[in-house]
Amino acid sequence: MEAETRKLLLVLAVLLCCFVGVSRAQSYIGVNYGEVADNLPAPEETVKLLKSTTISKVRLYGVDPAIIRALAGTGISLVVGVANGDIPSLAADPAAASRWLAANVLPFVPASTISVVAVGNEVLESGDASLAAALLPAMQNLRAAAVAAGDGAGGIKFSTVNTMAVLAQSDPPSTGAFHPDIASQLSQILGFLSKTSAPFMINPYPYFAYQSDPRPETLAFCLFQPNAGRVDAGSKIKYTNMFDAQLDAVKSALGRVGYGDVEIMVAETGWPTKGDAGEAGATAENARAYVSNLVAHLRSGAGTPLMPGKPVDTYLFALYDEDLKPGPTSERSFGLYHTDLTMAYDAGLTWSGGAASPSNRGGGAAASPRGGGWCVASAGATEAELQADLDYACAQVGVDCSAIQAGGACFEPNTVRAHAAYAMNQLYQAAGRHPWNCDFRSSATLTSDSPSYGSCVYTGGQ
Repeated sequence: MEAETRKLLLVLAVLLCCFVGVSRAQSYIGVNYGEVADNLPAPEETVKLLKSTTISKVRLYGVDPAIIRALAGTGISLVVGVANGDIPSLAADPAAASRWLAANVLPFVPASTISVVAVGNEVLESGDASLAAALLPAMQNLRAAAVAAGDGAGGIKFSTVNTMAVLAQSDPPSTGAFHPDIASQLSQILGFLSKTSAPFMINPYPYFAYQSDPRPETLAFCLFQPNAGRVDAGSKIKYTNMFDAQLDAVKSALGRVGYGDVEIMVAETGWPTKGDAGEAGATAENARAYVSNLVAHLRSGAGTPLMPGKPVDTYLFALYDEDLKPGPTSERSFGLYHTDLTMAYDAGLTWSGGAASPSNRGGGAAASPRGGGWCVASAGATEAELQADLDYACAQVGVDCSAIQAGGACFEPNTVRAHAAYAMNQLYQAAGRHPWNCDFRSSATLTSDSPSYGSCVYTGGQ
């Protein structure tokens, strides 16, 4: 009996390890594939690129049969879009909705996985009252057609994409509220989303928040870099980044109208690598900082203060630069990759960044993270900078600062520099050990020499 018990425990342990491997391999990261360009790679090359990354979801702004077919069997799911101009006919005639589905969805499923159909883009903010009024009937008719079709279409969700402009109030997050002039239509749409378990799709852009408040402390708050944080006077929650603050404003607004159960999906978010003279912060370095830190934040599983432990499905904008888009330079400069398939910057999306390899999408061991060594305070950092870094690092999920509390193994020497170095290293190790995880606005540096001493042990090494 004892031997059988040991055998059972061993089997359970193996199953637990497999489950942990699978859960760690789960990805909440997607990418927008915009096609307003004349130099895009062939669909097969794009799919090959996607398979070399940890990106598991792609959003199209319309329906591109070549891309959809190329993604068949890859395990990468798709969001496809209905053009705003098609909404009135789909709303007026259920047969038109059936025809749209037959032409744009049914030929591709279940070989390709289509998870969501985004009906229109930013319709409620368009100022077109008749188009906004047609939005819900179009969504209802399309869903009815999908349910009737069954098979691979029956489980597809139908939603619509909104900008943060649907909010009349967003700061602080606890005051989040939708614009009263769209309240009636939005309430009906939210009822549909709640009933069908479809997501509320929103486009939060900390970049635009920085444009309206281009102070250094705002930039750090937007880029997930060390900052003093912002306390919500209503909820008493201290926010350390703009992304969480924006999502929680949406969460508050949903709760305020009685639909707190509706899940939020980030349909777009990103940062441009370049811009015109008046576009503050549009640089490749800021783009890398925002996207790589966002990716690390999502992978941490922290969620937001109002949605703890629940990473939100997030689609990064965008896969490539789009050279034919109108408007300022920034509009054409959000690409994670150049159209020659080289990186615009390293956002930590490659398989060597710590996620499971392509052959292990369903589970298995994760690849070793890049980097190594330890992250410590740089010689030129001031005490004020280090205090801000210390406070920031210790507030992050996965960072344990108990060793630098009174009585802890690393409390002595009791200096800001020593305590900051320990906290910085804790965050560097927890965030993935990429070089940018030891940036701290240049107040930290990597070292190959262990800073451990006595009973104080710094996690790290090669």
